[in-house]
Amino acid sequence: MQITRNTLDTNLGPSDWFAGSVYLDPVAAPAGSSRVSATCAHFTPGVRTAWHTHPNGQTIWVIEGVGLCQRRGGEIEVIRPGDRVFFEPGEEHWHGACATRFMAHLAMLQVDEEGIPANWLEHVTDEEYAAAPPIA
Repeated sequence: MQITRNTLDTNLGPSDWFAGSVYLDPVAAPAGSSRVSATCAHFTPGVRTAWHTHPNGQTIWVIEGVGLCQRRGGEIEVIRPGDRVFFEPGEEHWHGACATRFMAHLAMLQVDEEGIPANWLEHVTDEEYAAAPPIA
């Protein structure tokens, strides 16, 4: 058994990647032959990622709250605790909290050969975000 004690601080996500306050806790980082990256992201209400892609895809697992996600050209989907979303390699998408709730998810992916986890695009507009279905 190996226990790794957490010595890393929670960090505020970069404004190039997120519209608003998102707090990031690293869980796993690529090292040696492993290309696995995992981060717990805590979104405040109404906050979302910018549009982005992942070279090897991404899985998010909702831990708490209520969130939203969308692939380019698709409908906005409501996601809740226990839901898993897989974004295909190269699929343009965004994800974040609904307007009235916090949302936390574990984001898991493999970086590419150069160590790149994501390719960041433009921010999701307020109009795009406002097309979300009502939260029941």
